[in-house]
Formats: sequence, C-alpha cells, structure tokens
Amino acid sequence: MNELLSRTRAGSGEPLLLLHGMGSSRRDFAAVVPLLTGRFDVLDVDLPGVGRSPALEERPTVAATADAVERTLDDEGIGSVHVLGNSLGARVALELARRGRARSVVAVAPSGLNVPPERVVQGSGMALARVVMRTGAPLVGPLSRSALGRAALLAPLKARPWSTSPEEAVGAREGFADSRDFWRTLLWGLLLDVPRGLDRIDCPVTLVQGVADWIASGQTVRYLPLTPGSRFVPLVWAGHAPQSDRPRTIVRLVEETAAQAAQPADSSALRYEQRNRAPDIASVKRTSQAGSAAAKAV
Repeated sequence: MNELLSRTRAGSGEPLLLLHGMGSSRRDFAAVVPLLTGRFDVLDVDLPGVGRSPALEERPTVAATADAVERTLDDEGIGSVHVLGNSLGARVALELARRGRARSVVAVAPSGLNVPPERVVQGSGMALARVVMRTGAPLVGPLSRSALGRAALLAPLKARPWSTSPEEAVGAREGFADSRDFWRTLLWGLLLDVPRGLDRIDCPVTLVQGVADWIASGQTVRYLPLTPGSRFVPLVWAGHAPQSDRPRTIVRLVEETAAQAAQPADSSALRYEQRNRAPDIASVKRTSQAGSAAAKAV
C-alpha cells in the first residue's frame, strides 16, 4: 500500500521538510516551526507508525521510510526540498539527498554510523525508554504542564529540558509509548542500518551534534569524510535533539545551508565531479582533515 504520512504545512517560500527522530513526533519541532515559516513553506511530518501516520507493511528500513516520505512529497506537489532532520529523521534526510530529492540538508545527530557496541548501548537505551514511557504514559499529560515534569521526561534528549514546551513532551509519548511499530523500526531503521552511496550526495549538507549528546556519541562526525561538500558544526549547551535547546541557531543553520544551494553553477560542477569519483583513502583523509579544521562551536 502507498500510505501517506500525517503532516502539517505552513508558511511560504522554498519548501522545507522536517523529519523527527525515533522516540518523538513532529511535535518535537514546536520551537523552530514559528521561526521557519516566515522564510520557508514548512512541511512537518510524522514518520511511519507515529501520530496519525500509518505503519509500513514492509520492513521499516531507512529506504522504505524514505519511500513513504517521497510519496508524501509527491502528494503535496513538492519536488526537491530543503530538509531539517534529527536522529533517524536526519538519516532519512541523507537518504533523500542520495536520491537527489534534497536541495540542502541539515542533519542533526544522524543515526547509521555507530559501531556494533554503540548500537547495543543505543538499542538498549531505546528499549528501556519504550518500556518506561509505556508504563508511565498516563502521567505524561500532567507532567508536561510543569517545567520540572518536562525536565524529567526529556532529560535524556535535551540539554535544557525544562525550557521545552508541553507539546514536545507529548511528542515523546507519541514516539515512545504510542508508536505502533516501535520494535521493528528499532531493528530495521536503527540497529541494522548501514548507509551506502553517500558519495553520490551533491547538495549542501550541514552535520550538527550537541556536545551534550550521549545518544549519538561521536558518530555524526563520521559522516564528514564520506559526504562530499559537508561541514560539521558542534553545538555547545545542546543535547541529542537540540531544536528547543538552540532553536535560533538551528534556524540559522537551515538558512545558511539553504543559501549554499543557490551558489553558482561552478560549485555544483565541483560537487558533481566529487560524486562521480570514487574516493581513495588519501582523499578521504584530506577531506576529513579539512572538515575538522573548519568545524567550530556555535
């Protein structure tokens, strides 16, 4: 079946797609949506099995999830799109870029490049969060009404959980407790996913990770030498989902990365050349070193 994803759409300008992480819903972007709609036509979706989005009949791999996102874009009459993604959503954003569907990507703590021991730790943490959140689901509503309650609910994801909105706390319940395909998504979308074809990405990519992010550990920067033309930006005082920790900084990074997509054709030609040249070990090292030198804390 060609299920379409539940979404909201607001604003005007170039199209911008928001893709949340596993364990949340589209509500997790509540802090940045009002800041983005003045510049972009913002499409905020619930990934398969979350909110009102139907679960996938096939295995919920990153590729299958990206297929569902593309069907939704087609239904909205949107071709290529700027993308802001977090965690699993950031991984899907990079898959859309690999397919040529993205104009630019801001990928916050993308999953996919953690090594097996890290996957065990991450999978165990996600499984525990699912059990705890389902057990305490009736308490999420009351807890979301106070800053202290939201801090208790969102501390693993945010560096400043007390500053989040009630909507974000409800999003955590939707992503963990209410998700209708949590275990299969955990297995196929996170634990067994291995990114391929990243060298074919030819749009601007900004890789972002909060320095207080213990979930993604150091895997975000591993995308840097594998993704042509990408840059890495660490965020101080930010966690795994820094949309509400540093909303204005996230918006600025989206605007900067989108602006890079409008650069002259010679830069596009350079990216095309990089995409079609198989990188040898030396070139990968040079790219990594150059990216590391350019990285700066915001």
